[in-house]
Amino acid sequence: MQRIVMLAAAVALTTALTGCSAVQQMAGRFQTPREALPGQIEPVHAAAIARDEAVFWVTSNGCTAKEDITPVVRSSNDGPIITLRRIKEDRCRESRPEGTELRWSFEELGLAPGSRPSVENPYQLPPT
Repeated sequence: MQRIVMLAAAVALTTALTGCSAVQQMAGRFQTPREALPGQIEPVHAAAIARDEAVFWVTSNGCTAKEDITPVVRSSNDGPIITLRRIKEDRCRESRPEGTELRWSFEELGLAPGSRPSVENPYQLPPT
């Protein structure tokens, strides 16, 4: 009887561990590895979503252009999420405490008109 109980426990443990491994493998398929995303997350001074357009104010030393920032859009149960990632460093030396404004239309972002995206970037107050 003791052997049957031990055998049953071993089978249950093996099944549970196999299930955990399968769940972890499946979860990995639906997540984008951070190292696969371009550049670095860009802090924003402000963000506005209106009229099917996303407008952001980001830090600039005088050379930041729209091409230097990549918007990454992903889906969630609560709606689309936009994350700005800097792919080119701004090495200029012009002081712009207010930052610079960058705009993307929903069409450019691959969002349906009327979408209500949220912004994942951290907020950073402009220097004074």
